[in-house]
Amino acid sequence: MENQTVKLPSPIISLVPILVLVSLLFVTIRTFGSDALNGGSQISLLATTAVCSLIAMSVSKVRWKTIETAIVNNITGVASALLILLIIGSISGSWMISGVVPTLIYYGTKLIHPTFFLVSTCVICAIVSVMTGSSWTTIATIGIALLGIGRAQGYDEGWIAGAIISGAYFGDKISPLSDTTVLASSITDTPLFTHIRYMMITTIPSMTITLVLFTITGFFHTASSGDQMAQFSQSLEESFTITPWLFIVPVVTGILIAKKVPPLITLFISSVLAGVFALIFQPDILLEIAGDNAEGSNAMFKGFMTMFYGSTQIETGNAELNDLVSTRGMSGMLGTIWLIICAMCFGGAMAASGMLQSITSLFLRFMKRTVGTVGSTVASGLFFNICTADQYMSIILTGNMFKDIYKQKGYESRLLSRTTEDAVTVTSPLIPWNTCGMTQATILGVATLSYLPYCFFNLISPLMSIFIASTGYKIKRIHETGHKSIPDEKN
Repeated sequence: MENQTVKLPSPIISLVPILVLVSLLFVTIRTFGSDALNGGSQISLLATTAVCSLIAMSVSKVRWKTIETAIVNNITGVASALLILLIIGSISGSWMISGVVPTLIYYGTKLIHPTFFLVSTCVICAIVSVMTGSSWTTIATIGIALLGIGRAQGYDEGWIAGAIISGAYFGDKISPLSDTTVLASSITDTPLFTHIRYMMITTIPSMTITLVLFTITGFFHTASSGDQMAQFSQSLEESFTITPWLFIVPVVTGILIAKKVPPLITLFISSVLAGVFALIFQPDILLEIAGDNAEGSNAMFKGFMTMFYGSTQIETGNAELNDLVSTRGMSGMLGTIWLIICAMCFGGAMAASGMLQSITSLFLRFMKRTVGTVGSTVASGLFFNICTADQYMSIILTGNMFKDIYKQKGYESRLLSRTTEDAVTVTSPLIPWNTCGMTQATILGVATLSYLPYCFFNLISPLMSIFIASTGYKIKRIHETGHKSIPDEKN
């Protein structure tokens, strides 16, 4: 990027693109509804990028080349995530058509009691996510199966998705295998396990409250009748070959993850293995996908390839089940990828113009005490999640912006690393145009605003961070004359 001294615009001017974006997205979502992600939201982001660039070039005298370079760097930074999205699309198709997800749903409806479904879902996703270190992988695999089980038991999809995402992001936040956990600790110069142990102070209470809420909700749930669930299971048996052998696919995937095989390789192998099992156990379904125009081996090959990349619809005799087992494959992820690229354009323009720095300077006024410092960090992290639309960028910006401030005030780095995770990692799936929000909504087929009210863990975590700061619990400051830590004063 060219070296250029950027004249920072005033906070008021810097807020103009944000207001434009919020207004455009409000009108777009209200007009297009669930179809907003098919193009309307993307145009809104690009239009706002144009507004931001125009202000930057006219007010701050920022060269277009500087803005363009920032946009390109932003997109380059999420290139691996875009590839993972494509492979996840492939997995969603192959795991469904091969019968892996239907088998998990079939046995799950028999094992998980409806009253404790939501809390069980949250715990299962938390365990899997801790083991894998990835909320995306957890949601794209076991999450989809649990969504099917919940629907069969009569739960609203918003509640189910909320339980899945709450558990998945609990694991993503505290797992030593999680890239966001490693990133937050490294950006703030905090030892990884020191960071994880310190996060437990806010994470455990947040998760405890979450599990209590899901448990209470389960007692008030009126489960579907046994006949309906039996019909659901029967339709699965009639449409797919249900066999325990299909558990090999998720088991192998878990082993690869445990051995820390790179995510792209792990997901690719998992997808291909599921494809092989589809040839073995579900050949009739592959022929059905191919359609009547294909014959013989060509039909099998066409069905096999379509399973990975295309939209599929299987007739099971149950309308609700038809929707559940339909897939969109890799092509179904293209809208999300398009949206992410547009979001990166907006984030790059905001950063290059100095508008992000200008707005965040407002937070410094509230950093008189510990609770103000933590609260400002939480607000800043949430702001970056909204503006940059990417959790990785938000973690980097939040950590770098507050690192020297925390050091000057005598706070340990672990307070910043914990607050950054509490503010950024868990709130990213709650923002419709954030990479995480878009991805989870696409994978689960549930709109972000539909599951947002029920992601209790994600909503409670940043508030818990501020509450713990207000008590001063386990928050220490360092003497100016030495390295000894002393308890922070009461706020």
